[in-house]
Amino acid sequence: MSTLADLLAEHTSLSGDAADHLQTVVAEWQLLADLSFADYLLWVPIDAEEAAHTDHTEDSDDAGIEFACVAQARPTTGATAHPEDVVGTTLSIADYPQLVRAMREVRIFREEDPYWNRDVPIRREAIPVSFGGQVIAVLSRETNLTLPRVPSSLEIAYLAGASDLCQMIVDGSFPNSESLTDVHTSPRVGDGFIRLDPSGTVVFASPNGLSAYHRMGFESELIGTRLAPLTRSLIADPFDATEVSHRILDALEGRPGSRTEAESRPGAVVLFRALPLRPAGVPAGALVLVRDVTEVKRRDRALLSKDATIREIHHRVKNNLQTVAALLRLQSRRTHSEDARHALEDSVRRVASIALVHERLSMSVDERVDLDQLLDKVLPMLSEVTTAESSVKLTREGSFGSVVADIATPLVMVLAELVQNAAEHAFDPNQTGTVTIGASRSARWLDVTISDDGRGLPPDFSLERADGLGLQIVRTLAESELRGSLSVRGRTPHGTEAALRIPLARRP
Repeated sequence: MSTLADLLAEHTSLSGDAADHLQTVVAEWQLLADLSFADYLLWVPIDAEEAAHTDHTEDSDDAGIEFACVAQARPTTGATAHPEDVVGTTLSIADYPQLVRAMREVRIFREEDPYWNRDVPIRREAIPVSFGGQVIAVLSRETNLTLPRVPSSLEIAYLAGASDLCQMIVDGSFPNSESLTDVHTSPRVGDGFIRLDPSGTVVFASPNGLSAYHRMGFESELIGTRLAPLTRSLIADPFDATEVSHRILDALEGRPGSRTEAESRPGAVVLFRALPLRPAGVPAGALVLVRDVTEVKRRDRALLSKDATIREIHHRVKNNLQTVAALLRLQSRRTHSEDARHALEDSVRRVASIALVHERLSMSVDERVDLDQLLDKVLPMLSEVTTAESSVKLTREGSFGSVVADIATPLVMVLAELVQNAAEHAFDPNQTGTVTIGASRSARWLDVTISDDGRGLPPDFSLERADGLGLQIVRTLAESELRGSLSVRGRTPHGTEAALRIPLARRP
């Protein structure tokens, strides 16, 4: 499916600013579709540059002009007129003459007789889209007439608001790009709809709009009240109250406004958005959309609290593990047995590696660990505990990226064991060498190698029969925790390489 930008580039020679304005129209037109109970189609003349410079008279030769549909919106408040996708289709003047009439005369045209689409009667209206003093496209408002509608007060208010906004599209004063920073998270028509007259007095409020104000602590009817001072009195924070009040007053004066969030004294959280209504430049009041998001904010706060609790747990686990490591280190210094001291030092290293993982998790907001940053801390720690008889350099190649928490802890322990094993056993006393940790990552797999340039493997070495605690830990974690595979082989001309492959798919 081609995007609006692609279709505009394919069918028109509009300027960048004009194309941006049509993007702005499309960003706002779900509001129009819901208020109108109608579909909206955006049509552009295929030879837009020629059409823009043609003399706007009834005598102009329009026969060769064709229009392409570049965007489509369906209402959420009524039946669609076009269940099929219209984007990408073209029309000639004979198919829809009102498109050219709307462009030439810069006014809205409605067809007298219904247009039939697949046995569905549709009322079509052509609305010119003005920008920079020129008509750059035409909106077609298409209403499904299959179901008879009873003109309720809500429908009348919706249609009146849609009529004013459509006239502002003709004038070129709606929509305004300054108010689009949060249009996709703003309240919608069905959330709560309030119509103000030019003085700021409520003349209509939908049931959902009234419910939102009742949730804020207002117990009377909204109709007949001045909305800006009323809203200001209901909001707990004085700065938020002033902000919301000013947004409503700005809309009454013709200035566009963006979404605002405020909390009332009873604890209800409501989103507000005020839109100015100035059809043909005449002040006609404002539309105020409201949405009660109290439950949504409550769940958000609960999630934030849960996330903060999890990070605090990781922080405390890290502190406890560091305490255990310190106790083990203290015990190793008091031990006279060389074997026992080595065992305790290995335990200190393993506990410290796990503590570093929890330290990173305590600073993470999504339970993921950046392994590159973590290994930059683990490798210096391993260098400090390598045997003094050899001088071993540890290097890292490639990027591990970020992994989920249930991979991070066993993977860091496996890497630490393999690196430590290579540093201690691959080189003769007083021999210098290098241990390299390499990483290669794809969408499905993480491949890790730990290679050295030491003396190589013993002739009878077998990973399955190795009885060292370190390799037993590595095998267990690689197979059970990481669900991966591990192999150890000799390198040419000398040295050893351990290869670990683990899947990155979601854990069951």
